[in-house]
Amino acid sequence: MGTMSRLTLYGQVAEKAADLVVREYSTSFGMATRLLAPWCRVHVRNIYALVRLADEVVDGATEEAGGDVDAARRLLDRLEEDTDEAIATGYSTNVLVHAFAATAREAGFATELTAPFFASMRTDLHRTVHDAQSLADYVYGSAEVVGLMCLKVFLLEEPAAVRAARYTELTPGARALGAAFQKVNFLRDLADDADRLGRRYFPDIDPQHLTEAEKDEILCDINDDLRIARAAIADLPAQARRAVAVAAGLFGELSCRLAATPAEQIIRTRVSVPTPVKLRVAARALRDRGTPAPHPTPTPVG
Repeated sequence: MGTMSRLTLYGQVAEKAADLVVREYSTSFGMATRLLAPWCRVHVRNIYALVRLADEVVDGATEEAGGDVDAARRLLDRLEEDTDEAIATGYSTNVLVHAFAATAREAGFATELTAPFFASMRTDLHRTVHDAQSLADYVYGSAEVVGLMCLKVFLLEEPAAVRAARYTELTPGARALGAAFQKVNFLRDLADDADRLGRRYFPDIDPQHLTEAEKDEILCDINDDLRIARAAIADLPAQARRAVAVAAGLFGELSCRLAATPAEQIIRTRVSVPTPVKLRVAARALRDRGTPAPHPTPTPVG
């Protein structure tokens, strides 16, 4: 048996670092990814880890370390440059960038997806109030392209000859699921985004005076995205279907709990899905073998 190469060992360390980021930052995402085949799970976690790294640059870690907006912009620019170079060369001294680049190279994506992502992250550094168009652009770059990155990974199990056509076919569902995830998080974190970060993502909505009608309008938009996503889940490759169904189910449950929570409470309390409910959602997706479910009935709040 030959000795493992230094680059192979480094790559394995990078993957373990990405796995640690997922486990520390997101129980829901971690739960869903555990249903993926091991090879696929590694790639999806590599993607998530870089997304989280960029989030930390713009969402407060830079400031807590004594930096300002200009410092955050420089760090984000450097991170994007490192990512582009790593995808081109197959190596980075940043272990999370290295892991992400390995996934991008194997799945076959580059700046067509990473550039919009970094552009949206950069938007957070200079734009605090959005209109309909800027929000659509932001959601595409910050969330929909992440769904497309994951779709590229999922399609690796299919014959190379059909991947391009399958990617085109499944793109609307992947984008819709990413958009739904992002908008649910915006609604749940409405007060924190406004108070701590000074951001208002939803146009013409005052986070401190959210009305029931405004909440319902946002949730209607989210549910439209979830319906589009659920319709596409059945057509995903088999090994990805259950994991994506669990992720969609968890955010569908969170959407229901937000619907059942008064608007005035949403701006004071961070609504979440308790672990026992998450486990029930996951069990249902496993029982149904990833078959798209109708919009879930909310578990009683409180």
